[in-house]
Amino acid sequence: MGASTPKQFLTLGGLPLLVHTLRALEAAEEIVEIILAVPEADREFCLREIVTPHRLTKVRQIVAGGAQRQDSVHHGLQAVSDGIEFVLVHDAVRPFVTRGMIRLVIEAAAKHGAALVAIPMKDTVKQVGQDGLVSGTMDRGRLWLAQTPQAFRRAIFEEAHRKAALEGVQGTDDTQLVERLGYPVAIVEGSGENIKITRPEDFAIGEAILAARGRRKE
Repeated sequence: MGASTPKQFLTLGGLPLLVHTLRALEAAEEIVEIILAVPEADREFCLREIVTPHRLTKVRQIVAGGAQRQDSVHHGLQAVSDGIEFVLVHDAVRPFVTRGMIRLVIEAAAKHGAALVAIPMKDTVKQVGQDGLVSGTMDRGRLWLAQTPQAFRRAIFEEAHRKAALEGVQGTDDTQLVERLGYPVAIVEGSGENIKITRPEDFAIGEAILAARGRRKE
């Protein structure tokens, strides 16, 4: 992919990838506002070329992202309006999230405090030692691949981010920050279509998913 263009602004099915993602979020009745975190240099472009022309009315703020993903989420969290009880975090480059996933993950967070969309591991997973030799085979029946969206009771999420910042902890996803405090995190089964588009071949898969969804609507 183009080294100078952020992935979320590249085209999928004739539209910027980010537009597909934001439209999916806008369509969910449970979502009342969207805080979009992008690099500082892209904030004006995002408003002018993404949010305004595509009438994405739930986008309330476009905030500057941080050096790491976790920093960007923290900046977005600080911009959430007062009175919002639950926060949803979603990758800009996962355009195939559905209203069903959003509804279920929010319901699970309301019950347990935190939840994420994930899919069960299908492949056999090998544990490998430093010598490059297999040291064991993992029980794939207990392994899931994390996706987004991930949903949280706001108070818990703010506590998790605050303590991670104080202790210098960087998580690979947001539920990890909650897990380390001992709070339960529920799993909502996602879909193989809910892909994260990060490589050139992912765009070909994305085009195929768009075409298949179009046929299903017909």
